[in-house]
Amino acid sequence: MKNTFFITGTDTDCGKTYATVSMLNALNKQGKHTIGLKPIAAGAQEVDGQLQNNDAIQIQNAASIKLIYEQVNPICLKPAIAPHIAAKQIGRTVQLTQLEGFIKGAMMRKYDATLVEGAGGWFVPVNDVQMLSQIANQMNMPVILVVGIKLGCINHALLTAQAIKNSGCQLAGWIANEPFEHVDCKQEILETLHRFIQAPCIGHIENNATDVEFDFERLGL
Repeated sequence: MKNTFFITGTDTDCGKTYATVSMLNALNKQGKHTIGLKPIAAGAQEVDGQLQNNDAIQIQNAASIKLIYEQVNPICLKPAIAPHIAAKQIGRTVQLTQLEGFIKGAMMRKYDATLVEGAGGWFVPVNDVQMLSQIANQMNMPVILVVGIKLGCINHALLTAQAIKNSGCQLAGWIANEPFEHVDCKQEILETLHRFIQAPCIGHIENNATDVEFDFERLGL
């Protein structure tokens, strides 16, 4: 799993996909061969007879190595709800061993960096007993945390950072994603996050910027 990172977030609307796509674009500009994966996604529409998730499509399009949709997002669930609930609603069971196999299969290509985006926040179940985040631990993937800068994000970010550590995973870095034009005490929030998160901030996305610089050297890329 060299140069493979698991992308998680403080919550479901923190901007994981935007950050993942931004990182892929930045790596591509450096001439890197990139793979982007969204192993499981809930919330899909039928396109040419196939269920497709919009986040997964964005990741597929951004990666320099063009995989077919089924490799990018092998488990696509139509209901827009937590994956384990969506799977139950359609009578399906998802296992981490399945997801691990899909990820390894997609990474058979020669690559410089692979970004594997999770679903929702860190503690999102895929079935009655397994969390999606366990895949990061089992596959030894360092974690990148996306923090949506808004009211309440300090608590969410610090709890998630601690949960990542408690799960036995490495928090390789975090990204400040600022999707809103105005956030009260934004600078103070950022300073607090820098002070308390025990991992480097590798990027700051301001107001949905399309050309973002990342400190990939901190990730060994």
